[in-house]
Amino acid sequence: MVGERYTPVFTKFLADCVKKGIVRRVANGVFESALTPPDPSTAIYKTIKKLRGEGLNYISLESQLSYTGEISQIVMGRVTVMTKGRSGTFSTPYGVIEFTHTKKPVNKIAPNLYFDADINMYRAKSAQAIADLKDCNRNAHMLES
Repeated sequence: MVGERYTPVFTKFLADCVKKGIVRRVANGVFESALTPPDPSTAIYKTIKKLRGEGLNYISLESQLSYTGEISQIVMGRVTVMTKGRSGTFSTPYGVIEFTHTKKPVNKIAPNLYFDADINMYRAKSAQAIADLKDCNRNAHMLES
């Protein structure tokens, strides 16, 4: 049903499928099959792409710094994503997705990213994630060095 227009009939059909347990609402406008759900280890990243697939998005801030060991805290139940799109927070069955808008031009960001084939998304290199953390005025006290 990808590409199906959201008509009142289609919206009612989706609501009925959710009630019957055939389809599960993951986030606003994002649904998944309850019969063949995605792999839970990568589902949140697929949801990120569905919510903000139109522009540059990359894992950064606390999620990336935890992933690389730059901070000792382990981020649980939340993924922090920098985006050229709108900021926003979405609660999903897989955890909270936090989008933070960046005004930096893509040509300044791109050299500091790498592609993670395991999640099929870009991640910030440590220096970029630290710069993003400082640019967003987030808690930098947790940095190890």
